[in-house]
Amino acid sequence: MIDCGADWLPRLKRIDPTAIVLTHAHGDHALGLAHGASCPVYATEETWSLIARFPRADRRVVRPQDPFRIGTISFEAFPVDHSLRAPAVGYRVTAGRAAVFYVPDLAALRNAAAALHGIELYIGDGATVTRSMVRRRGRDVIGHAAVGAQLVWCREQSVGHAIFTHCGSGIVRTDARTIGARIARLGQEQGVEASVAHDGQRLAIP
Repeated sequence: MIDCGADWLPRLKRIDPTAIVLTHAHGDHALGLAHGASCPVYATEETWSLIARFPRADRRVVRPQDPFRIGTISFEAFPVDHSLRAPAVGYRVTAGRAAVFYVPDLAALRNAAAALHGIELYIGDGATVTRSMVRRRGRDVIGHAAVGAQLVWCREQSVGHAIFTHCGSGIVRTDARTIGARIARLGQEQGVEASVAHDGQRLAIP
C-alpha cells in the first residue's frame, strides 16, 4: 500500500496490508497510521520525524535513490518539490521488467531523467489540470504542478502512458466523461496516452 491518509484510518485493520510505503507526512497521506500499523512502514527520515507521535510500528527508513525490496517489488525514492514542512518523494516501482513512477503530490520533479528513464507508466498529481499551483518561497518551489506540465515531462522522457490521481476540484467537480476527454486531449498534444484514475482501478503492465 502506498500512502495511508486519514480516510483509511477506520479501514486499515480490515485491509491488513503487508507493507505501507509513505511519500510524505501530510495528513491525507499519513494520518491513517495515527493508531499504528501491524505491518512494516517505509518512510524517509524527514517523514518519520513528522509522524513520531504515532504509535510505534515496524519503522523502515527510506533513503533517496537507495532501492529497497518488498517481496518481489523494488522501490526507489526520488525527492520532489512539494512542501517545505513535509518533504515528499515519488517512487519508481519495478516488478520484473515493468516499471512505473508514482508521485501523488509535487510541484517539480528534480531529476526527471533518472526518475522516468525506462518508465512505462507515470502516475501523477491531479490537483490541477492546466492552472499552475506552483509557488516560490525564496529559492524553493512548493505546491502542485499542473497535469499539462507533467505530460510535458513524460514526453521529454519518452513515457508513453500517464494516469492522474489525488485529484483536485477541477477534475472531481467535472463530469467524468468531459474531464476524461480533456485529459486525453492534453496527452495527445504531447504524444502520451493520458487518463484519470478511478476507485478500484486495476492495471496490467506488460
